[in-house]
Amino acid sequence: MQTTTVKLHSLRYADARTYLAAALFVAGNLALPQLCHAVHMGGPTWLPIYFFTLVGAYKYGWRVGLLTALASPLLNSVLFGMPLPAMLPAIVLKSLLLAGAAGFAAARFRRASLPLLAAVVLAYQVVGSLGEWALTGSLLAAAQDFRIGLPGMLLQIFGGWAVIHLVIRR
Repeated sequence: MQTTTVKLHSLRYADARTYLAAALFVAGNLALPQLCHAVHMGGPTWLPIYFFTLVGAYKYGWRVGLLTALASPLLNSVLFGMPLPAMLPAIVLKSLLLAGAAGFAAARFRRASLPLLAAVVLAYQVVGSLGEWALTGSLLAAAQDFRIGLPGMLLQIFGGWAVIHLVIRR
C-alpha cells in the first residue's frame, strides 16, 4: 500500500485565506445539497450539508470548519428553505460538532486516514444524535442519520478522504 503525504493547515481568523476557504466550502455545501435534494430522500440519505464542513475543518483547521458549519445550514435554509427552520438547531449542532472533531483529529494526528475520518464521523454523529434527542425529545428523529443516512456517512468518510488526498493536496 502506497502512503501519500497530505499537508494539513490550521488557519487563523486574522488570515484572509480562512475566509476564502470557508466561503469556498460554504459554496460547496450550498451546491451539493441542491444536487442531492433533486432525488427523493436525497438529503436525509446523503447528508450533503456536512461534507464540505468535514473537508474544510480537516484540511484547513477548526476555524474554517466553524465558519463553514455555521454559515452552510443557515444560508441553505434562507436561500432554499432546506433545512426547515425547526431542524436548524440539530443540524447546526451536528455541524459544529463535526467541525470540532475534524479540526481536533487533524491537529492531533497530523494525517488524514480512513480510520481517523471514520472516527470523526462516528463521533459527531453519536454525540450529535444525543444532542438532537435532547433538543427534540424524539429518539426516532435523533437516530434518523443512522437509519437512513449511512450512505452519507460513507460518502463523508471515503469521499472526504479522496478530496483531502487527491483534490486539495497543497
